[in-house]
Amino acid sequence: MAPRPLSAVVLAAGEGTRMRSERPKPLHLLCGRPMVRYVLDALGDCDVDRVVVVVGHGAERVTKKLQADDSDYLLDFVEQHAQLGTGDATSVGLTAFPDVDDADDADVLVLPGDTPLLRPATIRALVDHHRSSDVACTVLTARFADPSGYGRVVRGRDGRVARIVEHRDATPEQREIDEINTSIYCFRRSVLAPALRRLQPVNDQGEYYLTDVVEVLSDAGYGVSAVTAEDTDETHGVNDRSQLAAAEAELRRRTNLEWLRRGVTMVDPDRTYVDTTVDLATDVTLFPGTILQGRTVIGEGSEIGPDTRLVDCIVGARSTVEQATGRDAEVGADAHVGPYAHLAPGTSVPDGTTTGPFHAATDAG
Repeated sequence: MAPRPLSAVVLAAGEGTRMRSERPKPLHLLCGRPMVRYVLDALGDCDVDRVVVVVGHGAERVTKKLQADDSDYLLDFVEQHAQLGTGDATSVGLTAFPDVDDADDADVLVLPGDTPLLRPATIRALVDHHRSSDVACTVLTARFADPSGYGRVVRGRDGRVARIVEHRDATPEQREIDEINTSIYCFRRSVLAPALRRLQPVNDQGEYYLTDVVEVLSDAGYGVSAVTAEDTDETHGVNDRSQLAAAEAELRRRTNLEWLRRGVTMVDPDRTYVDTTVDLATDVTLFPGTILQGRTVIGEGSEIGPDTRLVDCIVGARSTVEQATGRDAEVGADAHVGPYAHLAPGTSVPDGTTTGPFHAATDAG
């Protein structure tokens, strides 16, 4: 039997006031890519046929950026003109789906655009559990030693999820619950829209909360289950610069570990910074203080660093670039650049060339 159709709604309309930036929150960069791109990547292990991105603050910039990037999905964009909460944003997202559809036999993921540490396997596990349980909604939860500030997952006597209570509204007993809501869900799409229409903005924010859909469905007799994330770090959202830095550090750790497994040597991984957009060949050696950004490509057997930053550069095989900077430049094979070289945009260092110390390269030909 063919699996039920699966789509996704990514909520990326928030202003992100705590970021204190003119840049829209979903476009803040981590390891060279916009934060929301990592959320889209987390759908990679699921057979998602359509992704709707709900935009709001900086809608045009977010839309143009994601349209310009390569994507494995058909992306649709809808705008939430007024910030009326996650429930309203989800309702806006559902407007992208045609009324005459296979919604009765379809599932939809709803997830925030500010959780860049999500792994595809986690979302896959959520979808698999949802379908095997045959429920109306499955919530991705996590267990924190200190759940302060998070919505608590309240379960009924049957072990299923009865509702989600925000921290500010929780009783002292409910605050003892260590299972929290991650704001990541898989819904049966046919029941989601009616449940959203029953939401009321009865909270101090005057907003429609998607979390309230859980209680609506449970009270209506629908089953709501939960999957607990194995790695709680995956579920953290990014709301300020401190959390952005922490998320980037984890992404860099994962990136470096993957390159080490693929045959790249890093003398000190903790002092090596490689964007996820960079391409490294086997037997490349990166010395401490190396920063590789943008569409940089390093050829087989080359040595980069120490204390070198290259942005959108190409370095040929068996070359050495040490104590140098470069942007939009090219170094041929078997070349030696540095120390103390600067490769200006458009610079091309021919094969076998040695630039020498203190050489300010502008057109090393």
